[in-house]
Amino acid sequence: MKVVIIGTGNVATVFGRLLSKTGHDVIQVFGRTQASAKELADQLDCSHTGSWNEINRQADLYLVAIADKALYELNQHLSLSHQLIVHTAGSVSKSVLKHTSINYGVMYPLQSLHKGMPVLTEIPLLVDANNEEAMEQIMLLAGSLTTNISAANDDQRLKLHLAAVVINNFVNHLYVITADFCEHENIRFDLLLPLMTETSKRMEFASPGQMLTGPAIRNDQVTIAKHINLLRAYPLLLKQYKQLTESILRSQSVMTKGDPMT
Repeated sequence: MKVVIIGTGNVATVFGRLLSKTGHDVIQVFGRTQASAKELADQLDCSHTGSWNEINRQADLYLVAIADKALYELNQHLSLSHQLIVHTAGSVSKSVLKHTSINYGVMYPLQSLHKGMPVLTEIPLLVDANNEEAMEQIMLLAGSLTTNISAANDDQRLKLHLAAVVINNFVNHLYVITADFCEHENIRFDLLLPLMTETSKRMEFASPGQMLTGPAIRNDQVTIAKHINLLRAYPLLLKQYKQLTESILRSQSVMTKGDPMT
């Protein structure tokens, strides 16, 4: 496929490299500035522009990887006829593109992407389209990039996006405040890395509920009290600790019909 990439951020960069690696012809990169467009275009060996009026109209696919809020203004800048246009957002409806082209859809990567990562070939892709022909094209494109493809409508994609925020962004936030605690207490955060890796690996063969360990799951109030006392000087981590401990205790209470000790 001949592809124009609209955007120059993490998602645009990763998709651009992947498209090039899998034999697609990226013919142009559009960026908010000439400099950002040139930087990515140089990597992909294609032309670039910072002007909406100069976007190449001869592509088969227009891949839009820009901020969610900017998607709602896209039709003010770009108008196509029949060419396929897709966005990569998880929480934005495909219909945001309905005034840009008659063929449109979504190809949402259910993965945290950043420019510095190696070219991945197994990114989970959630796809959708406004008609069968567009869906067929998107499925063919997605199939050339990965074997992990799922059809997901706007509602399903939004729910998965929410789930991804909780397990990725929220967990990463806990890593951040825990690392800060370790630094201030002069203990090594890197000693926790094997535990983090092992916990993640276990999810491949067991449910999250089966993997729960720690003082809250045992209703070990003595250890919980020690932890709370230790965290008095760290109000943000203390707040998170109390809320999550209470959440675990309540969930166990529900599952054991009111007795968290069972």
